[in-house]
Amino acid sequence: MRLLKRDNTGVISLTEDIIGDRIPQYAILSHRWGMEEVTFKDLMDGTGPSKQGYDKIRFCSDQAGRDGLDHFWVDTCCIDKSSSAELTEAINSMFQWYRNAAKCYVYLDDISKPTLQTGHEPNYQPWEPDLRKSKWFTRGWTLQELLAPASVEFFSREGARLGTKRSLELPISDITGIPLKVLRGSPLLDCSVPERMAWAESRQTTRDEDKAYSLLGIFGVQMPLIYGEGREKAFKRLQEEIDKALKGRLASSILTTIKSLTYTGTQHKDFSVTFSLSGVPEIEHFVAREQELAEMRETLNSDGSRRVVVLHGLGGIGKTQLAIAYAKRHKDSYSAVFWLNIKDENSLKHSFSMVAKRILREHPSASRLSSVDTENLDEVIDAVKAWLSLPNNTRWLLIYDNYDNPKLPSNKDPAALDIDDFLPESYQGSVIITTRSSQVKIGHPIRIRKMENVLDSIEILSNASNRQGLIHAELLRLWAYFDNQDIWLELIQHSDSEDPAWIREIAEDELSFNSDLYSDQGKLKEAEEMYQRALQGKEKALGPDHTSTLDTVNNLGILYSDQGKLKEAEEMYQRALQG
Repeated sequence: MRLLKRDNTGVISLTEDIIGDRIPQYAILSHRWGMEEVTFKDLMDGTGPSKQGYDKIRFCSDQAGRDGLDHFWVDTCCIDKSSSAELTEAINSMFQWYRNAAKCYVYLDDISKPTLQTGHEPNYQPWEPDLRKSKWFTRGWTLQELLAPASVEFFSREGARLGTKRSLELPISDITGIPLKVLRGSPLLDCSVPERMAWAESRQTTRDEDKAYSLLGIFGVQMPLIYGEGREKAFKRLQEEIDKALKGRLASSILTTIKSLTYTGTQHKDFSVTFSLSGVPEIEHFVAREQELAEMRETLNSDGSRRVVVLHGLGGIGKTQLAIAYAKRHKDSYSAVFWLNIKDENSLKHSFSMVAKRILREHPSASRLSSVDTENLDEVIDAVKAWLSLPNNTRWLLIYDNYDNPKLPSNKDPAALDIDDFLPESYQGSVIITTRSSQVKIGHPIRIRKMENVLDSIEILSNASNRQGLIHAELLRLWAYFDNQDIWLELIQHSDSEDPAWIREIAEDELSFNSDLYSDQGKLKEAEEMYQRALQGKEKALGPDHTSTLDTVNNLGILYSDQGKLKEAEEMYQRALQG
């Protein structure tokens, strides 16, 4: 394929024909053809810059430069259409060219993005009605240009970014009738032939035969182009190629099944990274929950397409340790396992930096990573995400730990994080997220509850208390009996200072967890009641001046402030300071 490249002086020129592994990373343009498009001949004779269509080439060049890409591809001028052999090769290769692109820029010349006027909500998008009417969605060739690339970004005619295929997936699905799972990268082969045909049914092409030729990549077939044969004959040949491909894939599937019996995973060795949990807070005596581990395995077991599990539950209940247990048990199923602390933006950026170092240590030739400025953490994040999105790099596992401040409509914290910004754009690999919030709506949720299996509970009690024997098991049974009525907490509140510290910690945490949970959900009245009960229990068990008691006093002050009870808040703050 030929690419365009802009030199240091701003001059844009064509490269020579590049083949195979010599092809560098590149951006690719998707657009509707206009009246004055720049052709291959125009670039060769130097008349291209005088044409109106050159503005789109300049836009693509500028945007690629901002994304750190030196090369880009535009269909109007990178193919010599005077050569029927070159045109045939290009059309049969085009789906793959779009799939291999680092970025795909969709230029929508019928959408303008005006400056947002005051008085509108932050998510107000005045151009969305125009997006739904855009003619880009009616053209035959743009179907593969939407589905093939991993990273697709939409721009207005002014060059303003409107969003990505992921962020705009709901309106795009409504407009096109394409299921969300397909827009997210699910294999096209998972969809039937009639279903894929339906996506193109209402789309139009300038030449009749192109209605069929534009679907070659959608069905993974190739055939020679015969312009003049008419739409009917072109579709007949297309159907014949699809039928042959289906028969071949059936035979291949049987062969693959046989080979899988002795599969060693060697095709993923080019992306393997040695397993390590260095720096991850692992508890020595953690009892794995077999039911949750089995559910995680069932959900994350895939053919390489994206699978996500969200472990949510109270703080300290074992979400992180469960993720560690899963990673250790199934590490051989993944080419790489990476741990990311998403507690806050700084922690997350540091984690990405450590991941980049691990990748480069074993893959020093990783092109984008090896050239990135390691001091620019935003560039590091983009480079890691790009590496994880490479074709065939589908067997990694990412664990996003401590996602306790998610960006949600109900969360007004400006420091809240949107995890979508830090996920690889290609819809592949496996992801585990741990969070206290039940509102994280990504993938398959698993709520981590208190222990329900008695044997696991007894083992946890033994590990926590360093005590063995029937007496302590009976104590656990007594707590389980009273727990539903909170009577066991009242019993502990009257205990003396000689009680073991681990018992007092359990008494303290139970109500604090519930208080935090109610507060996170906006149930301030319920949170206030729980904080008051926790404060009473700590005052009796620990004393009014204990650090843990004063922490609860301070939390109650924050809650009063959030409710507008400023007098009560002031009293709590003063008490906390005096203590």
